[in-house]
Amino acid sequence: MQQKFIRNFAIIAHIDHGKSTLADRLIEKCGALQSREMKAQILDSMDIERERGITIKAQTVRLDYKAKEGNLYQLNLMDTPGHVDFSYEVSRSLAACEGSLLVVDSTQGVEAQTLANVYQAVDNDHEILVVLNKIDLPSAEIENCKAQVEHTIGISADNASLISAKTGLGVDELLEQIVHHLPSPQGKENDPLKALLVDSWYDQYLGVIILIRVFDGKISKGQKIKMMKSGATYTVESIGYFTPKKIMVNELSAGQVGFITAAIKQVSNCLVGDTITDDKNPTPKSLPGFKKNLPVVFCGLYPASDVDFEHLKEALEKLCLNDSSLHYEQESSSALGMGFRCGFLGMLHLEVIQERLEREFDIDVITTSPSVIYKIHLQDGKTIEIHNPKDMPDPQKVAFMEEPWAKVTIFVPDEYLGNVLNLCNEKRGQQIDLTYADKRAMVVYQVPLNEIIFDFYDRLKSCTRGYSSFDWQMDEYQESDLVKLSILINGEASDSLSSITHKTRAESRGRAICQKLKELIPAQLFEIKIQAAIGAKIIARETIKALRKDVLAKCYGGDITRKRKLLEKQKEGKKKMRSIGNVEIPKSAFIAALKV
Repeated sequence: MQQKFIRNFAIIAHIDHGKSTLADRLIEKCGALQSREMKAQILDSMDIERERGITIKAQTVRLDYKAKEGNLYQLNLMDTPGHVDFSYEVSRSLAACEGSLLVVDSTQGVEAQTLANVYQAVDNDHEILVVLNKIDLPSAEIENCKAQVEHTIGISADNASLISAKTGLGVDELLEQIVHHLPSPQGKENDPLKALLVDSWYDQYLGVIILIRVFDGKISKGQKIKMMKSGATYTVESIGYFTPKKIMVNELSAGQVGFITAAIKQVSNCLVGDTITDDKNPTPKSLPGFKKNLPVVFCGLYPASDVDFEHLKEALEKLCLNDSSLHYEQESSSALGMGFRCGFLGMLHLEVIQERLEREFDIDVITTSPSVIYKIHLQDGKTIEIHNPKDMPDPQKVAFMEEPWAKVTIFVPDEYLGNVLNLCNEKRGQQIDLTYADKRAMVVYQVPLNEIIFDFYDRLKSCTRGYSSFDWQMDEYQESDLVKLSILINGEASDSLSSITHKTRAESRGRAICQKLKELIPAQLFEIKIQAAIGAKIIARETIKALRKDVLAKCYGGDITRKRKLLEKQKEGKKKMRSIGNVEIPKSAFIAALKV
C-alpha cells in the first residue's frame, strides 16, 4: 500500500476516559471483527487487565477503512495505558506513530495524566486530534471541556470530535478526521531496512516474537536481519500483523507496523528501542530509540519455597522481555534465602508484576519493604547510590544524605482542596503552585518520593472521595535528615526488616514493627527482646516472655532447699540458652511486619 494511505496513531488519555472502548468502536466500524466476535475492551488481553479494568500493555491493531471519497486507508492503531506507572508503554507507542487521538472525558475534563501524555506526544512531534468522549451522558459539559483543553493544554478545541465510544455516536466522523487530518508516514522504500523494535514477548513454540515499525526499506520472509545494538543476526521465519486476529504476510514495507519471528531464543538480544536492519546492506545510522527507563521503587522478591529460585529467575527473564521497565539483580537474605532485588516504576507496577508471577508462572513470592534510591555523600568526598538498607555505610563516614523528590500534580474539586493540602503537608510536601480552571483546582507540590510510594494514592482517593486525579514525575534530589532504622532480634540485626526513613518518622515506625513482631514470633523457653535502633541508640523495645516449664511438678513436699536448687538450675539453663539460642522468625511474621 502507498504510504499516503497509511495512518499510524496512538490513543492517549487519563485513566477511565474511554481509550479501550474507543478502540473497540474503531475495530467494529472498520469491520475487523464481526459483532459476534466482539467483546468489551478487546485489546486488553491479559486476565489481570480485564479484572482491574485498566490497560497495562500497549496493543496494536491494523484496520482497513474506506473513506467517503472512495480511497482505502490502512490505520495502525495503538491503544495505550493511562496509569502513570505504565507511562513507559505510552512513550514506546508514541515513537512508532505520527499522530495521537487525545481522548478527554466530557464529564470530568482535563486530568493530571491527560497533561502528562499530551506533553509526551508533543515531544514526539505528533499531530494531535482532540476527542471529547461520553457526550451522551447528562453530566457532560462540552463547552467547559473545550475551554479547559485550550486553557490548560494550549491546544485549539474548535474542531474537537464529539463522540460516545460506548454507543458509537460520532465515531464515523472521527474516522474521517483521522484520515484527513493526521499525517502519513514519510519513509523511503528504496533505502536500506530501518525498523524500530517497539515490543517483544516470549512464545514457547516460536521463541521471541518482535513487534516492529518499519521506517525505511522492506522486511521480507527469509531475509537475514541484524540487531544493531547487540550485533546478533537472524533469518526472518514469519511476518504478520494483528487485526486483532493474527494475519500472516510475506513482507512489511516503510510506514507499516507488524510482528516478526526469527527463531530467537536469546532474550538478551531483543533490546526494546533497538534498530533492526538488513545484514548485507545495513542502514548507516540507527534510530534514536527510547530514553532509558529508570526504576524508582525497589524491593526484594523471594520465592516462598527455596526450590522455586531457578523458576523465579526464568520467569523474571521472560517478564523483562515483555516489560522492559522491570529491572532485577540477584541478592540473598539470611531470613528469606536467595532472591532478587527488583526495580519498578511505582507500586501498581510492583503489584502487577507480583500478580503475573503468581498467575502466569505459578510462583508464590514474598515481597520485602519497598524503598527508593538514596544518594550518600561520604566524608572523603565520594558519592554512592543505595536502594538496599543493608548497603548503608557506617554513619560516622557519612557527610550528608539526599533523597529523591517528585513533582506531584493533583486536579481536585474545590470542596476537597483543604484535605489535599493537609495530606501533602503531612507527607513533608512543599507547595509550588495552585491555580483554578472552572471549579477545579490544580495543585502542584514537591513531595519526597519515599512518601508517595507507600499509601499516598490510596489516601488521596479516600480524602477526596475518588474525585481527584494525580500524576507525578521525578524532580530532583534534596538533602534530608535520613537514618537507617534497624530491627534487632535478641541483639541480632535483621537485614530484611531494616529500612531508611526520615528521622521524624523513625520512632513511630520502629514501635509499630516491634509491636507487630511481638504478636507474631512464637514464645521460646528463653526471653526474646525485639528492638528498633538508629545506630547504637535503641528507640523502641518489646519483650516476648519466656515459656515457663514447671520443674517443681514432681516435688511433693520435702525441704524448700531442694526446690530452690531446681529453680536455680533452671535459671542457669535459661541464661545459657539465651546466649546460644537462635530465634527462627516465621515467614508470615516477616510479611506482616513489612506491611506495617
